[in-house]
Amino acid sequence: MFLLILLLFAFTIFAFAVTNKDAIKVPSNRGYKEYRLGDYSNWLQNHVRNNKDWNRIRSCLVDDKVCAEFNQKFASETIDQFYQEDLSSIQSGCCKPADECNFTYKALTQWEKLANVSSFSNPDCGLWDNKPKKLCFDCESCKGGVLDNLKRNWKRLLILLYLCFS
Repeated sequence: MFLLILLLFAFTIFAFAVTNKDAIKVPSNRGYKEYRLGDYSNWLQNHVRNNKDWNRIRSCLVDDKVCAEFNQKFASETIDQFYQEDLSSIQSGCCKPADECNFTYKALTQWEKLANVSSFSNPDCGLWDNKPKKLCFDCESCKGGVLDNLKRNWKRLLILLYLCFS
């Protein structure tokens, strides 16, 4: 029993250490946040930068049709209404281009790129694609959104562990 408590305590310290970095960008006049991979600990970043790990995660996101559900949920909204929505971290990071790309809105997962996307400082602008299995699934913002989701779940687990053992 002592060993179990010691392991849970060690996990708690580890989870707190790797999830404590937080600097998420909230664009003005938006209901959602935008996520960047650099806002998370190096340990977490390394796990999504690894192509083998990321391809498995990406495959799950595509297979679960997270952006298709997103498209159905907000399909009847105008772009101004959409901008006020409180999107999940995965929806914000994977299903739409970053706001700074300034793409022209056609539909929720259909955006028209500007002629010269290479002039943007954000590499995600060049990675966006309107194809349902591509969208922004390879973007840093998608990886950041996945890490934010993981971070929130780990923090919930830490609270539960604290309540169970206090």
